[in-house]
Amino acid sequence: MSTFLLAATAQTVATTMQEAALGKQIFDITDSTLALGLLGLFEFLPALLLLPLTGSAADRFDRRRVASIAMAAEVLTSILYFAYAATRPTSAIPIFAIALLFGTARAFAAPSFRALPPLIAPDRGLPRLVALYSGTWQFGLIVGPAVSGFLYAVDPTVPYVVAAACFGTAAIIATTLTLRRPQVRTQSTERPTFAHAMEGLRFVRRRQVLLGAITLDMFAVLFGGAVALLPAIAEDRLGVGSIGYGWLRAAPGIGAVIVTALLAARPVRRHVGRTLLVAVAVFGAATVVLGITHSYALAFVALLVLAGADAVSVFIRATIVPLATPDDMRGRVMAVENVFIGASNELGAFESGVAGAVLGVGPAVWIGGVLTIGVVGMSSVVFPQLRDIDRFEDLEEAAEPAHPPPAGVVDSGGSPAGEASDVNR
Repeated sequence: MSTFLLAATAQTVATTMQEAALGKQIFDITDSTLALGLLGLFEFLPALLLLPLTGSAADRFDRRRVASIAMAAEVLTSILYFAYAATRPTSAIPIFAIALLFGTARAFAAPSFRALPPLIAPDRGLPRLVALYSGTWQFGLIVGPAVSGFLYAVDPTVPYVVAAACFGTAAIIATTLTLRRPQVRTQSTERPTFAHAMEGLRFVRRRQVLLGAITLDMFAVLFGGAVALLPAIAEDRLGVGSIGYGWLRAAPGIGAVIVTALLAARPVRRHVGRTLLVAVAVFGAATVVLGITHSYALAFVALLVLAGADAVSVFIRATIVPLATPDDMRGRVMAVENVFIGASNELGAFESGVAGAVLGVGPAVWIGGVLTIGVVGMSSVVFPQLRDIDRFEDLEEAAEPAHPPPAGVVDSGGSPAGEASDVNR
């Protein structure tokens, strides 16, 4: 478990550090919220277009190897960002091209790496591991942007060098992970089919609990993507420089770490569905406050609150999805989740950028918060099975294999499924 969390931390710090630097650099070059949105769009497209491949790869091959290779590709993109930043650029177009490459690497890394916790967690320990895993993301949300702000002030190239080192560390660690239970996967020599690749989408559609959890977060992220506009908020509405912007970008991580620490000590155990809905509603309300205020202090607090609420939402959804999904489907389901939630962060950034260009930064943010609250109300009606979840344990029986393992199904080490696996001690 500890090595997995270390790899997750390194990857998250690299991602958030690089995103913060890119947002600042693009806004410095273009002075355009639309350009910030386009960055999100270019990072999102590969996850959508490659959906038939990314999840299938995670279920057909050793997830550790797939994740490690994809993280190594992320190192390459950071090097390319560094090389372009060193030219003192005046155009954002090459940055968008590199963003496509980064989005492609992440499209393969995300479902493979995020499908590992159920194979690593001790018996009945998945909720705690998910809370700790979420904590690594929240930790990265603090350290990455805050450090990025200082490093960017020294030289715009430096954040990319540090990000490349962190991605490389995560790639190396991913190859060393050991498992408590075998990964159920089909032999890689079998010919892949489109039907196999798209089974994850059909599986999510059939399971109302999964569909509801993913849909709720997807629209919340889509409408509540205010963080993408923080460079514009910091400069145009709050009047702060790169260091003030770095701390503003770190504020969501601070709020989320506090809540995640509480969740690790006392995970949500009852009224899971209703707690999820309330958390997303609080996220929307705090987004409204962020869009209205011109006070740096109030904006900082709003970011703390919205991120704390989001941490609760992420913890619940990240526990629901693997518990309600059999291992032989997890890679493909995680790929679907990556598109509709993880990658929708980028699509939400694009939506926020367009809205900011059309409506102005403030209205784009608070209107998104109002729409998020509306999504909560709709979800409570459309997905009653999600709303009525009481305990996580109620979902565990759904994690049995979707189909009995046929001949040719192997574990993550290449031996027949069911044989003893490595144990991470």
